[in-house]
Amino acid sequence: MRQELAVKEKNGYTWIDLSNPEEPEFATIAQTYQLPKAWMTDALEADHLPKFEKQKDYGFVIIRQFDGNRPVNGADTVKELTNKAAIFFGEDYIVTMHREPWPALENISQAVSNGDCDSPFHALIEVVRAALQSFDEPAIKLNHSIDLYEEQVFLKNRKAPMLKGLYYIKRKVDVIRHILLLTRDIIERLDPPERNDIHTRDLRDLYIKQQSIYDMLAENTTHLLGIYFNISAQKTNETIRVLTIFSVFFLPLTFIVGVYGMNFDFMPELRWRAGYPAVMLLMVLVTGLIYAWFKRKKWL
Repeated sequence: MRQELAVKEKNGYTWIDLSNPEEPEFATIAQTYQLPKAWMTDALEADHLPKFEKQKDYGFVIIRQFDGNRPVNGADTVKELTNKAAIFFGEDYIVTMHREPWPALENISQAVSNGDCDSPFHALIEVVRAALQSFDEPAIKLNHSIDLYEEQVFLKNRKAPMLKGLYYIKRKVDVIRHILLLTRDIIERLDPPERNDIHTRDLRDLYIKQQSIYDMLAENTTHLLGIYFNISAQKTNETIRVLTIFSVFFLPLTFIVGVYGMNFDFMPELRWRAGYPAVMLLMVLVTGLIYAWFKRKKWL
């Protein structure tokens, strides 16, 4: 579907938005604005990562925004978590192309109508800003999930589904961090050190904020996984310790029973009237000595 979000006669530049375009429709736009073939190929590739390219007075940007309409319980790849948007821009035009509906563009088009976006470059800044802001909501949800899992790690039984949930949280955070890392080149190109533009500086601040949030989420997730494995290992060690203590108690008793269970003819204790109570008393004595030794070593 094609929409004209800005017209040159009214806004000073043309903004064409293509939502899930057919190839002939996109080819017409490419021919009109003489877009390079390599850029067209990249724009049609669904899982392309963020990038920025510029030639003379026109440029090409690929940005990815979080898709909040998809179920994300088992999603852990770039294509499953985000949607791609391709942006072509020049001195007097900007073309945006995306497969899935992107409501944020309607808000930007409203700003264009109000005269707040007075150039294609300013519109590009707002589109990139909208893509970065799309990661706000998943950051809040991921942080809430980490808090819930942290409570389960410390206060409840640790189960396999919880470990699976932590794995998916870590994968989502890592994927978004990877996208933000690749988006950094776009921010650097849009806001070079010599530029003194309030809009590009605000965009850089937003990027730094998102990067810091997801770095913190990654650190918290890794820390929580480490605690989970440490507590699980401690619980396993405690179980092995209890089993070892039981085995230490029963090992000498088993030895005594094994000796007197051989039933040789020349074992005088077998025909001794006090043999049975004596062996039982010996077992109690051995058990008491082992218990006293463990107490002295503070192993019990």
